[in-house]
Amino acid sequence: MITTKQRAYLRSLANGIPSILQVGKEGVTEALIKNVDEALNAREIVKVSVLETSPVSSKEAIEEVMNGIKGCEAVQVIGRKFVVYKRNLKEPKIILP
Repeated sequence: MITTKQRAYLRSLANGIPSILQVGKEGVTEALIKNVDEALNAREIVKVSVLETSPVSSKEAIEEVMNGIKGCEAVQVIGRKFVVYKRNLKEPKIILP
């Protein structure tokens, strides 16, 4: 569980990164969850866009992603984008305050 201060720090980091994945018209699929997990292992923080054609909202999508990935933390949900974080235990890239 991350603290409020750590969440604020992660939000500041997420501000400068582009969305690398999208939730499309099929919603949150197993393939999307697998891709998010792989991206989290490589980057530790991932921003995902939810397209207008998606049957789920951003809040619903982040809940499904967090349920599908063990140890995944929600950082923020703004509009049609959300940010998730998962610490890489072997090679940490982000040092939390």
